Amino acid sequence: MRAPQLAATILVLLVVVALAERARADEQRYAVSGRDSFSIGDGDIKSETRYRGREVLTVEHHGKAMRYTAKVTYVRNDQGAESSASAGYVSDLLPTGQQLDSADHDPDYLTVLNQPFSAQLDAATLDDLRRLHGSVPFDFPSPFTGATLHGSLEGIGMGRVGGKPAVGVRFSAGGPMHGALPDRPGLTLSGGILMRGVAYYDAETALLLTLDATVTISGNVSNRSGKDPVTIVYRRSIRAEEPEKTRTADRSR
Repeated sequence: MRAPQLAATILVLLVVVALAERARADEQRYAVSGRDSFSIGDGDIKSETRYRGREVLTVEHHGKAMRYTAKVTYVRNDQGAESSASAGYVSDLLPTGQQLDSADHDPDYLTVLNQPFSAQLDAATLDDLRRLHGSVPFDFPSPFTGATLHGSLEGIGMGRVGGKPAVGVRFSAGGPMHGALPDRPGLTLSGGILMRGVAYYDAETALLLTLDATVTISGNVSNRSGKDPVTIVYRRSIRAEEPEKTRTADRSR
C-alpha cells in the first residue's frame, strides 16, 4: 500500500474498519473528555463548554455485517452550569467493505466512532503503519464543510498505553473555511481550519487505545460590522480504560 493510500485509510472521518481474521475485543471502555471554546471580537463574546464521561464500544456480528456501537454517558458543563447527557453512535461494516452509519446521536462529538481516526484498523493497515517513517502528504475532507484539507501524516513508532504495546500516528491538516459556523448557523465566517491529532492503536487487536484531537477555526465573521475576528477550538481526548480499573469502577457503583 502506498503512503497516500495509508493516510486515506486511517484518516477517513466516521469510517470504522473491521479487523478481519484475527482476535478482537468484543468490548472496550474509554474515559472521555473535551473542551469547546468560542471567542468573537475583542473578547466581547466568549463561551466555554467542557465534557467528561465514560464510553463503551462494542463490536458484534449483525447479520452479515459487523456492527460497532458506541455509547457515552457524560457531564456537560456550559459556562459553569452542569447537566447530565448521553450519546450514541452505530456503524455497520458490510461484507462489501461499505460502511453505513445507521444511527448518529452524538451532537457533542464524543463517541469514538465520530472522530478523525478509525476506531479499529485492519491488519494490513496496522502493519503499514508500523513501517511508516517520517511524514507523508495527504488530503483530508473537512468535518464541517467537506472542503479538502491538505496536510501530513506521520508515524511515531511504538509505545505503551495502559501496559499494552501500541502503534502511534500523528496528523495535521488545514485549509480554508467559508460558510456558517458550526453550531452557530446565524454567523458566517471567512477564514481557515486546522486539524491536529495523535492516536495509538493496540499492536495486537488494532483497536484505538488513545486519541487527542484538536480542531481550530479562525477568521472573520462577515455578517457583523467591522468583520470581527472569531476563534473556535474543539478539543477531544479519549483514553482506553485498563480492565482492572474498569472492574473496580463497576464494583463501586
